[in-house]
Amino acid sequence: MTRAEIRALQRAVGTEADGIWGPKSIAACQKHLKGLMPSPNPWPASGQAALRKFYGEPGESGQGLMFLDVSSYGVRYDGAPVGRIRCHALCADSLLRVISEIARGPHRNVLQHYAGCFNYRPVRGGGALSLHAWGAAIDLWPEKNGNKAHWPTAAAMPLGVMEAFAREGWMAAGAWWHRDAMHFQATR
Repeated sequence: MTRAEIRALQRAVGTEADGIWGPKSIAACQKHLKGLMPSPNPWPASGQAALRKFYGEPGESGQGLMFLDVSSYGVRYDGAPVGRIRCHALCADSLLRVISEIARGPHRNVLQHYAGCFNYRPVRGGGALSLHAWGAAIDLWPEKNGNKAHWPTAAAMPLGVMEAFAREGWMAAGAWWHRDAMHFQATR
């Protein structure tokens, strides 16, 4: 992002618009997104025990996976239209509301870069299961929001997309972990 874009982002999250993304901007962004989240937040904590208690067992044999119809929202994977997204039934309605909001807004192009939801695998570089193993996480626009690219200085996920997820209580990895801005998960 340019300094002008960072200043605009800082104004949007309610902090001093100096064009330098640092600890004050990070804290303001997190506070802004947290302020959009429902209270109480409907999602579990991100620990493995809490995830199993809420979502059940992960993977193909776990209960709760379903196909969410997204055929009318412009979702694309590698340029091809996506008709259905496999996700957990407990977060399906919420995910559809987010996708619908994004599809109606100025950042709908992000949906043309869908990169997956359900995928039974561990977190990158770790042994614990990813939220993808439950179908409770989605990746969008990886080309501009790589796992190690710091948001917003190197990654380009629009704040408006993060806000859409926050209104449903989803965590935006870019805002909370300053990297992996493509990743959103139904946890608090």
